[in-house]
Amino acid sequence: MRLRPKVQALPRQAELTDDSIVDVAAAALVRTDGRVLIMRRLPGTPMAGQWEFPGGKFETGEEAPAALTRELFEELGVIPIRTRPLIRIRHDYPERSVRLDCARVDHWEGEVFAHEGHPLAWVAPDELTTYEMLAADRPIVAALRLPTHYAVTADASTDALLDGVARLLTAGDTFIQFRAPSLGARYADAAAAAIALCRARGATLILNGDPALARALDADGVHLNAARLRALSTRPLPANRWVGASCHDAEALAHARAIGCDFAVVGPVAPTASHPGATPLGWDAFAALADCAGLPVYAIGGLRRSDATTAWAYHGQGVAGISKW
Repeated sequence: MRLRPKVQALPRQAELTDDSIVDVAAAALVRTDGRVLIMRRLPGTPMAGQWEFPGGKFETGEEAPAALTRELFEELGVIPIRTRPLIRIRHDYPERSVRLDCARVDHWEGEVFAHEGHPLAWVAPDELTTYEMLAADRPIVAALRLPTHYAVTADASTDALLDGVARLLTAGDTFIQFRAPSLGARYADAAAAAIALCRARGATLILNGDPALARALDADGVHLNAARLRALSTRPLPANRWVGASCHDAEALAHARAIGCDFAVVGPVAPTASHPGATPLGWDAFAALADCAGLPVYAIGGLRRSDATTAWAYHGQGVAGISKW
């Protein structure tokens, strides 16, 4: 007989008390080699054969950490030791709506075993896109593939921009947005040089510009400003390229999700020199937008790299930055 772990059932948070939504605790268990655990739904269950992340419904009176601990022990015989928030998602299926609180679990106690008979697989994050995942779980895949920090170049001359990209790469950045609105017609040549720099270092470069240029230069993706996002009705790049968007409200986030964007950037969260006239959102307003986004969301505006842990606590993917980076 297996013993249940001792977890404290605490009062639920106010925003999680809507009886029309099924609240689910989910986990991305990540091994030291970076592979992530997924499980296949059993025959005879809804959406049988599709893959999902371990977890299950909250019980009455539970908070997410308690629900996660209980579900992982019941399903897999493990107790999470080191966890952090990864993403919160609301997804509307035809028959019901679910809200997933997904945590990243990097250390646990016990040996993983499927006590309910689910087929299990340990998969590299970039290979998760080849599995038929539950619709509600697909944003978790994007969150696992994306880094915590999203660096954005400061607008400057071509030489200064390329020097900035080189310094970001030396600092360890692997996911960079190439933004240079003042370059005009010179942007394409500068972007091509920046792509070469990043490819040589195994880093990802996202162009802030026309999706057609990103396709022509074979960039790793495109970042859409508010105007470009509004003008699109479909995803502008194939699934093997990143599509991000700058969003300032729930309507823009809903549109970004509808056209198939992989992630969004929301801000400014704090006062910032790059947008001196903008009213900061603050972390609570950021969290409200991240909760409704249905995709990973970076916080931007007056933030430092060390603010990533705060962004996690407010349901963000991490932080993006320009001037203070």
